Amino acid sequence: MTNSDEPTHKTDAASPKDPADVETPTPGLELGVSAITRRWKRDDLLKKGSLFARGFAFFLSLLSFIITACNKHGDWKNFDNYEEYRYLLAIAILSTLYTGVQASRHVNALRNAKQMVDQRISAMVDFVGDQVVAYLLISSVSAAIPLTNRMREGQDNVFTDSSAWSISMSFFAFLLLAISALISGYKLSTQSYI
Repeated sequence: MTNSDEPTHKTDAASPKDPADVETPTPGLELGVSAITRRWKRDDLLKKGSLFARGFAFFLSLLSFIITACNKHGDWKNFDNYEEYRYLLAIAILSTLYTGVQASRHVNALRNAKQMVDQRISAMVDFVGDQVVAYLLISSVSAAIPLTNRMREGQDNVFTDSSAWSISMSFFAFLLLAISALISGYKLSTQSYI
């Protein structure tokens, strides 16, 4: 009679079924290579995502700048009669310049595969610049919205429609710069300072 706790089959000592006898490829080598390629792909995706966000923010800031600057329809319908719209225009110009320079710098870095500035300094400038310009954009939008709403209560015309479009473009530029700030914050946090 056999005990139910004992195995019912016998193994041969020369059998290759022993885990120590079976040769397996080095798992650390395979995991290391796949981890490196995943990191390269992630870094490439972050670079392209940052470039896309800044490029599109440049386009929207430029649209906001053009729409606001062209919003002159005579009498009280001139943007420069209102402090809020002048502030919106100034920040749209600043955002256009910042995002244009940053996008061209990123295109140059992708094309030449080298940085003009040290990578740690570049990551810090990206993060701080994105944060400041995004804050200024949302600040200008929040200053111009109440004035536009008051004007639209009395009369809805081309001037208020143009103002609303300009505010919308600045708001969407803010969203894209906020995404860019998240990406640059991630890049900054993964930098090695050794």
